[in-house]
Amino acid sequence: MDARSPTEIDREAALEAGPWKRNLIVCVYGSFTTIVGMTLLLPFLPLYVEQLGVSDHAAIVQWSGIAYGATFFSAALTAPLWGRLADRYGRKLMLIRASLGMAIAMSLMGMAHNVYELVGLRLLTGLLGGYASGSTVMVAAQTPKSRSGWAIGVLSAGIMAGSLVGPLVGGILPPLIGIRASFFLIGGVIFVTFLATTFLLREGPRPKRTSGSKSRGGWELVPDRRPLIAMWLTGLLLMIANMSIEPIITVYVAQLVAAPQVTFVAGIVMSAAAFGSLLSSSHLGKLADRVGHWRIIIVCLAVSAVLLIPQAFVVSGWQLIVLRFLMGLALGGLLPCIASVIRHNVPDTVTGSMLGYSVSAQYAGQVIGPLAGGFVGGHIGMPAVFLGTSVLMALGAIGNWMIEKKR
Repeated sequence: MDARSPTEIDREAALEAGPWKRNLIVCVYGSFTTIVGMTLLLPFLPLYVEQLGVSDHAAIVQWSGIAYGATFFSAALTAPLWGRLADRYGRKLMLIRASLGMAIAMSLMGMAHNVYELVGLRLLTGLLGGYASGSTVMVAAQTPKSRSGWAIGVLSAGIMAGSLVGPLVGGILPPLIGIRASFFLIGGVIFVTFLATTFLLREGPRPKRTSGSKSRGGWELVPDRRPLIAMWLTGLLLMIANMSIEPIITVYVAQLVAAPQVTFVAGIVMSAAAFGSLLSSSHLGKLADRVGHWRIIIVCLAVSAVLLIPQAFVVSGWQLIVLRFLMGLALGGLLPCIASVIRHNVPDTVTGSMLGYSVSAQYAGQVIGPLAGGFVGGHIGMPAVFLGTSVLMALGAIGNWMIEKKR
């Protein structure tokens, strides 16, 4: 017997009959293009900083790091706000704002006169952007709950693909058309995203808000907050596990391969986990819709914890590549399942707010991961980075298992 209320059954039937598949296509395309825009400048950022008048080598590296991290810093701060506004004024409106804002900000980067303007525009990109996180809110809220894991998995694959393709495009375009023209081109591509979002996306009716949902972001409307907190922490752990290796990877690979191959192998290692996640996210999301999202989260965390241990003891570059790829396959199930668990455990009127906080937790992991990995690798040793991250993932699996069991 179906335990859902007649209202929930009617809403699910309306979502199933609605344009959620077309919305998913638009959101995947938009998330892909905007993530490409955010990561496009990675290969040529130091060159552009030098063009803008920074000459000292150390200063170039420092300003490059500041400029790249500025977008994610401002995005982490504003994600909950955009999620809450999406609940109140509409998810489509937030996607229109994000795509238009990014198209303008990316184009203006091509007209920067100095490094301060570049950093300011990168901050503006994070402040006005958030298309991928907004798409997660849109897809989670406008997709039938029985299909949410698969749909968010497909969206996650699009986001991962953008993070892989962005640096590749950034390495190809500048020699062909120049650095400034590359910004203008990606700005135009994101403007197409704005047009597609405006004219093709269809948002269904939103649930009516209650008076209580207007205070404190709707926190008091969540009946059981343990799943919510568990998912925020899981998202944090996911990004820490992904990013903790970033500061040490080139030095670690240098111990495993000959000098001429170091950068090539390091690049493959960095991409291996993302490629694995790209392949597995939609499949694990679909599996989670059948067997339970929380079960997949627990298994993914446990498998990742196990796979991190041999990474501390590899003796060749190919071993590390294979292990990172397998770890990516396991981690690919986490993002869609995190969003699905949140969707299933909070009222529809505050879905955007709660997913916004989840996105902020993930951005925090992107900041904490490299900082922690660099500190541990420099002061304790590089194997300790993998072993310490393994312990964190194992604790995450145990914590999620205990919370799920109590419920």
